[in-house]
Amino acid sequence: MARSSRSWDESDVRIRPNKRGSRPRTKERPAHADAVTGRIVTVDRGRYTSVVGENTDDERVVVAARARELRRTPVVAGDLVSLVGDVTGAPDTLARLVRVEERITVLRRSADDTDPVERVVVANAEQLVIVVAAANPEPRTGFIDRALVAAYDAGIDPLLCVTKTDLKDPAGLLANYDYLDLKIITSGALEAVSTDAGTTGTGQQAGPDGLAPDPPAARLDATAVERLRAELDGKVSVLLGHSGVGKSTMVNALTGADRAIGGVNAVTGRGRHTSSSALALQLEGAPPGSWIIDTPGIRSFGLAHVDPDRILQAFPDLEPGTADCARGCRHTDDAVDCGLDPWVASGEAGEAGGARLASLRRLLGTGFKAAAKELGQY
Repeated sequence: MARSSRSWDESDVRIRPNKRGSRPRTKERPAHADAVTGRIVTVDRGRYTSVVGENTDDERVVVAARARELRRTPVVAGDLVSLVGDVTGAPDTLARLVRVEERITVLRRSADDTDPVERVVVANAEQLVIVVAAANPEPRTGFIDRALVAAYDAGIDPLLCVTKTDLKDPAGLLANYDYLDLKIITSGALEAVSTDAGTTGTGQQAGPDGLAPDPPAARLDATAVERLRAELDGKVSVLLGHSGVGKSTMVNALTGADRAIGGVNAVTGRGRHTSSSALALQLEGAPPGSWIIDTPGIRSFGLAHVDPDRILQAFPDLEPGTADCARGCRHTDDAVDCGLDPWVASGEAGEAGGARLASLRRLLGTGFKAAAKELGQY
């Protein structure tokens, strides 16, 4: 059979269309110049509720879905985001969240001290209010120390709030933080109290289901609420604490909201979860920019994301003692000739110095294990 003498050129080439679409792929994305800015107030099952037009006559709530290109980007309460599409906030409308603006601060935690996965708690907070109860449930200095480490690491100012001081005098607890430049507010149900003393009470009997019939934290004294409000005005603050310490009660008193309030199990001594997701609310009658973010009760607060060398910064009462440490000292229990031991023994760290050093070494021990695990050495 004779071959055709026809000559071929590029015009004879036929490109088979892509079955997934004939449009060429590109990494360029729309600039979304018409996007509006909103503040995320809560996240629920893939829907992001935000406030648009904050502190203007056009302030409104807009619900959005996250754009596909952001599917790996965590979006949390406090985030400032860019929204496009239907941003009217009308019922049954849905905008599209296309960008997360640069964050000023990020409060993070891990599931435990060896888990390398970071979990963003809230974004753009300026103040961390650590809430503990003087009793029912019993306060844990380890949790307070961890929260302080996370706050200092994130560049957020901490504030300690102790509730239920009518059930137990918090003086012993607060002695651990005498040497810290830490703002402290206490609240009891019977009367207002100062930052260094508290009233005493007999407590309440639990009901047949093991829960206190009337959660003591639900009866905050007015003076404490006023003092706390003064510290929150003009700032974005986040409340952090175990279940049952009164976080939702504070939010209700400060914002006029109606967050569910739970009691404390008399058998386990633990609070009952009443908040399932973080929620940002504006303070009533406060200056613009005054937000309070209520978070679900924390069971664990891992610090795997924090460099062990930065943990010491949360213990300014102990840090001067490291001047006499040998080079490369890790300040852990097995450290040789650690300068912290004579520093505490001399009383330079106060009466609570021993307990503070023990807490520091617990955090440092787990912190170095986490770092070693990340490097494949543990």
